[in-house]
Amino acid sequence: MGRDLHELLRSLRVWDPETTELPVFDPGAAPGEPLALFTEWFAQAVAAGQAEPHTMSLATADADGTPDVRTVMLHGADADGWAFATHSGSRKGGQLAARPYAALGFYWPVQGRQIRLRGPVTPAPAREGQADLHARSTGALAAALTGGQSHVLGSVEELARASEDAWERARREPDAPVPSWTLYRLQPQEAEFFQGDARRRHVRLRYRGTDGGWVRELLWP
Repeated sequence: MGRDLHELLRSLRVWDPETTELPVFDPGAAPGEPLALFTEWFAQAVAAGQAEPHTMSLATADADGTPDVRTVMLHGADADGWAFATHSGSRKGGQLAARPYAALGFYWPVQGRQIRLRGPVTPAPAREGQADLHARSTGALAAALTGGQSHVLGSVEELARASEDAWERARREPDAPVPSWTLYRLQPQEAEFFQGDARRRHVRLRYRGTDGGWVRELLWP
């Protein structure tokens, strides 16, 4: 028989010194708005060797308020918001249509850091979504052309056939349109930056949007 789950959990360490270096974070020296700090921390995560730092958790809710979460890729972050993409007919696309509000979560364990954002989500103009898709790899276009995201699949063979057709078209037509492919932007109303500490004196800095601009405040860990 396999090992007991709880035994496995107790055997694990958080922020093992062999793989994690916890930077000192002075919240008093943080920029006045979250995008600047996000950009700084993202660059530091890349430099520290964090695997796939551009992946993030995306939390949404359906029309009844039932929550959902999955891992997606960050497509960009600027004054217009944090961007990600999906088919408008996918589960998350339907949830965002019903409740255009979401939360994002980044976790970078090599430095014991988390970033959380939440706020309203709006779809970008269709031309921007198509431009974003066509700037990516052939594989990304092929995946988008395969379609059917979140819908019931009859068999793995059906997927294989559709994928082969999509790859062939993606190679033949690198600008092939995918009308359902949508770029979304989350404009944060709140952003929290968490820096882990070996003595559990974690630093939590929250940016809260107000009519007068961003308010910075510390939170108990």
